[in-house]
Amino acid sequence: MKKIAARKRASAPGIIVLNKARLAAMIANATVDAGNEAEQALGLYTMLEERLALPFETRILGVKATVESLDLGARDQVVAICRRGLHRQRVALADLPLPTPTPEGSEWIEAYREWIGSW
Repeated sequence: MKKIAARKRASAPGIIVLNKARLAAMIANATVDAGNEAEQALGLYTMLEERLALPFETRILGVKATVESLDLGARDQVVAICRRGLHRQRVALADLPLPTPTPEGSEWIEAYREWIGSW
């Protein structure tokens, strides 16, 4: 079932498609010193913070929003802090639609999605 979900995700607009070996290498690099899932999540969050170009605009439920920052949410899940006007919303990074073209460093979002899919 995971393979079907991965194919759907990879075919969505704005998603960078990386091969499994490259994603595994990125995940290994981010989690090299991690002892448990919480530490692995922190390692991936750190790579995202360092490499993902923020802010960037995307569309959430058909409405333009700006991804301003990232945060670690409940159960060590990375969330995007999105803003539209005065309103802010936390969106799970695994569910965040990406714009076309994707922002610099968005390959780390794909690595995070791969890691979360391996739970």
